[in-house]
Amino acid sequence: MSRRLRMAVVGVGHLGKEHARILAGLPGVELVGVADANIEQAQAVGQRLGVPAFHEFGPLLSLVDAACIATPTTLHAEIAAEFLRRGIPLLVEKPLAATATDADVLVHLAQRHGALLQVGHIERFNPAFEELQRRPLQPRWIRAQRLGPFSGRSTDIGVVLDLMIHDLDLILALTGSTVRSVTALGMSVFGGREDIANARLHFENGCVADVTASRAHPTSQRTMQLWGPEGYAEADFGARKLTLLQPSEAVRRNGLNPAQLDPDSRARLRDDLFRRHLELATIGGEAQDQLTCELTEFVACVGAGGQPRVTGADARAAVALAERILFSIEHHCWTGQADGPKGPHDLPAPAGLLFDQPAEREAA
Repeated sequence: MSRRLRMAVVGVGHLGKEHARILAGLPGVELVGVADANIEQAQAVGQRLGVPAFHEFGPLLSLVDAACIATPTTLHAEIAAEFLRRGIPLLVEKPLAATATDADVLVHLAQRHGALLQVGHIERFNPAFEELQRRPLQPRWIRAQRLGPFSGRSTDIGVVLDLMIHDLDLILALTGSTVRSVTALGMSVFGGREDIANARLHFENGCVADVTASRAHPTSQRTMQLWGPEGYAEADFGARKLTLLQPSEAVRRNGLNPAQLDPDSRARLRDDLFRRHLELATIGGEAQDQLTCELTEFVACVGAGGQPRVTGADARAAVALAERILFSIEHHCWTGQADGPKGPHDLPAPAGLLFDQPAEREAA
């Protein structure tokens, strides 16, 4: 493009204000305004970045070449549709929408009006995941855990659409297969939507994934373990580190059966395991800012007409899988009885306290 790309951000709360800050500093971009239902927040961000602030997004429709939507999830469909109907390229924060039906509408509008639609599944830009995708691993068992304390944000959705959606998107990208069956359970801790959830996913290609998410955990953890015929991989998304384990050339060629080893060799097996029989490598990711990478890609795709790493169709698939998980959570029977308590709120009566002594409380 001969002139700078005129962009705006709708929703400048915790994450949206970072979108605005980064866009204001990107070469080839002119941030022309920000909008937020909280006008004081919009004005604070606008004043800091030297751009107009609006209470609602309407005025921005005629000012922009492209935009970012970072509002609460339940507002994505309504706001994004207005931009897409005008053919305006969009980066919509994850999840694309609160329901698969709304996501379908947005994908259809983008196709109908020729508008680029990218979705902010930011873990696709995590160096650990980028390294993982470069490896010829065919996952056949996956365990993903995304745990952390309650942030006070995203109260319009539960932990499945808030946190688990990250791993659902990554797993769909890694497996390249459709989900055959879903079994899930979850519970509400704070009285709203589900705050803890676990799902077991069976894929058509034989892969099985066990996915856990919690926003009621005392510490943060964002990890994924994968097993396949090539070996084992563990991605630590927080540390941006990938650990790989594969059989040595001798084991790949001849196998390793401990029962066939002589007593001395068997006794040394534990010490020799990671020196002779299994090869271990740890790859540290670059210290890159994932949001900057994501926004830079969006701007490049708008300018060159390329396809983003996470398309609207990709994000729609993650939302549809999340819906299946939520349905299973709602119908999970906690006692195994059809007429017993079901879902994230109707739990069995507690049997008692896990601890009660003052000393135990202090230790905790």
